[in-house]
Amino acid sequence: MCEILLKKKKIIPKKTRRLKSRARRWTLLKVAGPLVLLVFVALGLYVTSLDQVIRQKFAGKRWALPAVVYARPLELYADLPFTAGMLAEELQLGGYRRDKTAEDPGGYDLRGNVIRLVTREFAFPDGLEKSARITVEFSGSVVRKISRTDSGEELALARLDPARIGSFHPLENEDRIVYSREELPDLLIKTLLAVEDRQFYSHFGVDPLGILRAMFANIRAGKTVQGGSTLTQQLVKNFFLNNERTLQRKFNEVIMSLLLEVHYSKDEILTAYVNEIFLGQDRGRAVHGFGMASQFYFRRELKDLSAAQFAMLVGMIKGPSYYDPRRYAERCLLRRQVVLEVMRSEGVITAEVFALAKADKLEMSGAVQSAFNRYPAFLDLVRRQLGQDYREEDLTSDGLKILTTLDPQVQMQVEKHLGETLSALEKRTGTSELEGAVIVSSREGGEILAVAGGRNALQPGFNRALDAQRPIGSLIKPVVYLTALANGYTLASPVADVSLTVIAAGTKDWRPANYDKKEHGLVPFHEALAHSYNLATIRIGMDVGVEKVVENVKRAGINRDFEPYPSFLLGTAELPPLEVAQLYQLFATGGFYQPQRVIGSVLTLENKVVQRFGLTVEQRFPPEDVFLLNTALQRVVNNGTARSLLNYIPETVQAAGKTGTTDELRDSWFAGFTGDRLAVVWIGRDDNKPTGLTGSSGALVVWGKIMQALHPQPLELVEPEGLEWARVDAGIYGRSLGAFRDNVVLPFVAGTVPAGAERASSSSAPAAGDTQEWNVPGVLNTIRDWFQ
Repeated sequence: MCEILLKKKKIIPKKTRRLKSRARRWTLLKVAGPLVLLVFVALGLYVTSLDQVIRQKFAGKRWALPAVVYARPLELYADLPFTAGMLAEELQLGGYRRDKTAEDPGGYDLRGNVIRLVTREFAFPDGLEKSARITVEFSGSVVRKISRTDSGEELALARLDPARIGSFHPLENEDRIVYSREELPDLLIKTLLAVEDRQFYSHFGVDPLGILRAMFANIRAGKTVQGGSTLTQQLVKNFFLNNERTLQRKFNEVIMSLLLEVHYSKDEILTAYVNEIFLGQDRGRAVHGFGMASQFYFRRELKDLSAAQFAMLVGMIKGPSYYDPRRYAERCLLRRQVVLEVMRSEGVITAEVFALAKADKLEMSGAVQSAFNRYPAFLDLVRRQLGQDYREEDLTSDGLKILTTLDPQVQMQVEKHLGETLSALEKRTGTSELEGAVIVSSREGGEILAVAGGRNALQPGFNRALDAQRPIGSLIKPVVYLTALANGYTLASPVADVSLTVIAAGTKDWRPANYDKKEHGLVPFHEALAHSYNLATIRIGMDVGVEKVVENVKRAGINRDFEPYPSFLLGTAELPPLEVAQLYQLFATGGFYQPQRVIGSVLTLENKVVQRFGLTVEQRFPPEDVFLLNTALQRVVNNGTARSLLNYIPETVQAAGKTGTTDELRDSWFAGFTGDRLAVVWIGRDDNKPTGLTGSSGALVVWGKIMQALHPQPLELVEPEGLEWARVDAGIYGRSLGAFRDNVVLPFVAGTVPAGAERASSSSAPAAGDTQEWNVPGVLNTIRDWFQ
């Protein structure tokens, strides 16, 4: 039986078994080897691609830094018309904080009529202005004295760092202030490492022990209470990846962290983390980095923060929205206390500092409104002017510093009175949906000080100051009269204000009319302008030639093509308020073309001046003719359609200006200038329906209230050589319809004094407030304004 079993059981020799096993392993190796090799090659290629991503983004320009836009710097000196309240308001706008006692840069205190402040260091085009402790004393509505707070030394001038009014962001809408490693406060670094990554300087990008500690802590707590990510991993997640919770994203994070540590030093990684970490949201702008967060939450430089403030910011890393101090103060305070405990236990701060910091209230300032495009209409104009010299990429990534001409005090008055007056006009007239636009500039320099693109100044969108092209009505008339003065007319020339029919081939006959539907007979040239007589203007314009008027509009700086139709003489040309301001700038400067500007200079991130926008001046009209025109424009205010302006500013200001009204009262305009400022106001409706307002009953009211608040300087016209003054007999015009005229003293270009006129001197001309001529029409205009 046993023999039979032995025969059935086949015995395989050991050597044969070894050979078969080796064959199977070889077969497996031949199959698996290429697969493993393929995996390693693919992994190598994948890691190489991640390595390229890291080096390309991290080695070059790491952040797209927005161009930062600043207002004009505030210069204080004795006798400057400025109140303590105005200075406090502008300091708040500039990101200053009100302290009990001003000790650190960016702080001020207000006690009665005395403000003590510590200015912030700022690089101006002419050099670095270091931080200074100054005291400003006020007497009523003027600055009485400026002195150094420490020594009491009196200062002739103090220049404050300008308010940040906006920035031009890339698509990501991120904002940050970039610091170098040397600029980072030691207390911040120690706190950050104690709370977020104590083994930072010893691990290689990933901390396995830290991951295990976090795992056990989370298991014990039954929830996630501790993270195991290193600072390097957090930087990779924020800088290169997103917040997706996937295995691939986590794998990428680990690999990229290892690669980052291979290529860059610990200090480079730490510095990048401090500048990159997300710490809050300011409306549409993401606040990145401790530098920007320090300004956003405390209005302080990073180096000036206290232990409690550093603890708050570091604590917010865990959840900027969850620990937002402005929304969840108690939650944020508890988190800050946890961080302070860590700082004490790790020896970052002493027990005494801990006790003081723990007792501190949760200090924070209100949101810095100036930091995110506080003035969208003005910034729109800045961006357009910069676009002529810079690429969009330069404006949104190179960190340029744009120093502009915006005057916050003027801008605030423009916004206030435009909005308030439009609301009052709507109630008075029963009209709804009124809109408006305002441009204010300096009279002599052409710097644009304020822009309002609509009644809601904070709302971006359609910028009526720049883009609302509307018929300008009688605002065109000064060009007509200037053209006439250059072609043989004088201020005393008699003009027939009687009806006429304009016949042109291919068009219907045109019979223009005056606003009051009346004829005024033979009138003096200056009276026709003062009362904005249409019939007289048409006759003057047709006499000198419409083509010449159109040409002079272009010479004044309006680069548009207009057809020389007779209706052009009454303002059918459509212009935005910005171009009207440019037109009137020529009158205000005595015939000099001077492009209006909003930018003073442009500096690089390193504070090197790359461009200055200086004055460009070109004489385009004879100063004698412009002086005569401006004299007539002053009469528009003193005795003409703009006489109601004297309800808002004194007659001694001797403002010059012109009202404008279009057909069916669709547009209300006023343009004018004082000794220091020029302004243009437009009121209308976006749907182009009638407003029920004339130039004097609408736009002039806004203009007057703005100027009233700004306390304008008197307009003193500089008389050029070659002029003569003479008293003109009113009898040469016959009797005025509705009033008797008095004789009037007028200026003339030498050799053009009319026959029979009595020679006089400029001192014989009526002073401000005198009503030497046609008193009754002036009264009638005022009464008419009451009903309008």
